[in-house]
Amino acid sequence: MNYIIREIESKDNLKIATVIRNVFEELDAPKAGTAYADPHLNILFEVYQAENEIYFIVEMDGTILGGCGIGYLVEAEFKICELQKMYLAKEARGKGIAKDLMQKCLSFAKQVGYDKCYIETLPFMKDAQKLYVKSGFNYIDGPIGATGHNACDVFMIKDL
Repeated sequence: MNYIIREIESKDNLKIATVIRNVFEELDAPKAGTAYADPHLNILFEVYQAENEIYFIVEMDGTILGGCGIGYLVEAEFKICELQKMYLAKEARGKGIAKDLMQKCLSFAKQVGYDKCYIETLPFMKDAQKLYVKSGFNYIDGPIGATGHNACDVFMIKDL
């Protein structure tokens, strides 16, 4: 599969928001308290403008297939970031794209000075959890910081 991973541009906003919402609908996942209901979902380019934040897009032949970002974790120690909004369209899953995308995010996080990376996910997202564990994330007992995603009840962290 011939794809590129690049930084988000303003023209990508509605396309990536659609991909993310489609994943939730496909998986019949909770919408309230998750990225689906995030008030900033339609303006991710604008959201990820700080020096220590970034959002990457996966694109193939002009089609947006997914994305993932690194954001500062609100109400946590400064050196902890959050792996945010990692979603891939169905046709992009199981091809190693998620691993490449996540590694690009984690490399950025380390480069800008974060010590740890935190993630929240849903219990039934088992394939994602397998990837996180393979990438060095460990389960922790409770949430860190204030992500606004109160429907997510699986918490993981990784030393960078």
